[in-house]
Amino acid sequence: MKRTLLLGATLLGSVSLTAAASARPMTPEDVAKLESVGTIAVSPDGSRVAYTTNSLPDVTEGEKNGSTDSQLKIAYGPDNARVFLPDDVSPGGVSFSPDGRMVSFVWADEDEDRAVWGVPVDGGAPVKLAAVADTNVRSYSWSPDGSVLYMLVGAGEDKQRETQRKAGFNAVVYEEEGKLNRVFAASVGGGLDEEPTEIKVPGYVSSFTVTPDGSRAIIETAPTPNVDDSLVLKQINIIDLASGEVSQVIDTPGKIDDFEISPDSKKLSLVAAVDMNDPAATTLHMVDIASGAITGITVGAAEATVDTEFVDGGRLAAVIHKGANSFLRFYNSDGSQDSEMSMGNLAVTGIDAGGDRIVVRASTAQHPSELFAWENGAWQRWTNHNTWLSDIDFGKQSVITYTARDGQQVEGILIEPVGGAPAGGAPLIMNVHGGPEAHESNGWLTAYSKPGQVAAGQGYAVFLPNYRGSTGYGVAFAKQHQNDYAGKEFNDIVDAKRHLVAAGIADPDRTGITGGSYGGYASAWGATAHSEEYAASVMFVGISNQISKFGTTDIPVEMFNVHSLKWPWDAWQNMLEVSPIYHVDKAKTPILIMHGAEDTRVAPSQSYELYRNIKVRTDTPVRLVLYPGEGHGNRRAAARYDYNLRMMEWFDTYLKTGDRDAAMPGPRPQLADGAKGAKAKVAGED
Repeated sequence: MKRTLLLGATLLGSVSLTAAASARPMTPEDVAKLESVGTIAVSPDGSRVAYTTNSLPDVTEGEKNGSTDSQLKIAYGPDNARVFLPDDVSPGGVSFSPDGRMVSFVWADEDEDRAVWGVPVDGGAPVKLAAVADTNVRSYSWSPDGSVLYMLVGAGEDKQRETQRKAGFNAVVYEEEGKLNRVFAASVGGGLDEEPTEIKVPGYVSSFTVTPDGSRAIIETAPTPNVDDSLVLKQINIIDLASGEVSQVIDTPGKIDDFEISPDSKKLSLVAAVDMNDPAATTLHMVDIASGAITGITVGAAEATVDTEFVDGGRLAAVIHKGANSFLRFYNSDGSQDSEMSMGNLAVTGIDAGGDRIVVRASTAQHPSELFAWENGAWQRWTNHNTWLSDIDFGKQSVITYTARDGQQVEGILIEPVGGAPAGGAPLIMNVHGGPEAHESNGWLTAYSKPGQVAAGQGYAVFLPNYRGSTGYGVAFAKQHQNDYAGKEFNDIVDAKRHLVAAGIADPDRTGITGGSYGGYASAWGATAHSEEYAASVMFVGISNQISKFGTTDIPVEMFNVHSLKWPWDAWQNMLEVSPIYHVDKAKTPILIMHGAEDTRVAPSQSYELYRNIKVRTDTPVRLVLYPGEGHGNRRAAARYDYNLRMMEWFDTYLKTGDRDAAMPGPRPQLADGAKGAKAKVAGED
């Protein structure tokens, strides 16, 4: 996105947070220009907070298409922040140097490889701190005294392979040519002419962090770079930096996620699965670094640990999600619980601390992620990046609990139409999250593939169910969907519809469904097996055939462990019957199918199969849209904007009217004037 900046000197002035007198509905063009807080890092003394903002080029105004750009800012207090880098620098891995005098980050300068850079906090030009020749730095860690940078980089150059490729021998051997990352140590004061030293590490290393006392490194490894291995076989290793030997391998079953090192370098906080069949890493553990002993802290709790950070020299702060709501909990150094506070209307996704300051990244129902700091006994908002949101007329958002047909209590989030539901109910969109090992929090819920407030502004109600299999309600709830594809989990969505109809919110004849990945599976199921319940469906990167999906996905073992609990050959007929293609004879629901053409998680063939079956066997309206260059979700601005337009157009045609026989909308959506190719600007132009 084009911005005019002064290096290290642009002050973000105070902005009124009061709503404008004349409100308007939200539009897909608004979604295209949203900006949110990404990485957060507090300086060692707590005096300032470095953070990034994430946004995409605004293609609706003619900016050149591209993926997410980051911008580095440093905040000193509420509405008081400076932009620290030129607008053509998109940094990653933002951190403070141990002395707090510099903000470091990863970036690739023009045609060069990604390296570690730094910019002084008092202002000045960015300088390259460390690099490894002919490869990209993926992440890095400072030594405690700031003299060494440890860099995780890609594999070395394979000159023979490159020579063969140039001669036309570019065949790829599937899953056998994965390249292992390497770790190098570079002296910060030695200059870029000094060659970094390689540190030998086992397997495929995905992170490398040095303990505060500088004696050890904590690394995450898997046997191979394959995605399946990263999900089910990743482990934490403790390396003695003096000898280079692995001193401990933390014996964790199943998935692992966030870990933090205690200030005394004796303990790790670790968010991990409780067993190999646990769908997600949501349980907090404490690990003794010397012995490798693991102690479960939140085992059995009906909640999910999202992020952790050591504070106050030894206490641990943990972001806890209890269903759709966020809490901040503190633990003493011995692992016992100290205190807990509700975060109110804040949906918290990240935490960091330094000195005596604690900050969080959080959204609300009326804005994407912003920076909040704990001051004077309350959470104070420090940033406001989408001031134009004060012009938007929002639909009311609330957490709803309902009873499923078998008595299970299920929770979800309702966004009502702007002005409320009319008599007889509003058209309702069921927006189903993926995973299903994920959950919706009661925060910002509008995105390119989430109708949210755009739909609310057009008279729709939107419901986001945390159906069985969702996280945030404990491991037992997350496991309830296992060995029951398309059973209780998707019945929960129908039961949500019935609850909202009974409450007068939803029109039973004008209920639609959408979602991506597992939510796409739910949307395909809704358009086929549950077709009588849904007037329209929009399926994104979804599953249509559980048998063929096994042979085309990059996570077959993970699917077995945490979803199916059986292989296709153990129950061919059952796997077929829980596949939407098996139920196409019931398909009366107009369905828009969209998919990234390079998706390796759910192959595009899944969408081809459903499209072809519906097209040949029925007269039901069906359309398949493929996005070249996109994978399991759209990354680039134009593909996201296009998706949002098509989704809303499909619902306007079939759901709002309730007419399943309506003519399909044209194959190309109506773009904003600024998005049309003839007016597109070249990056860098004013």
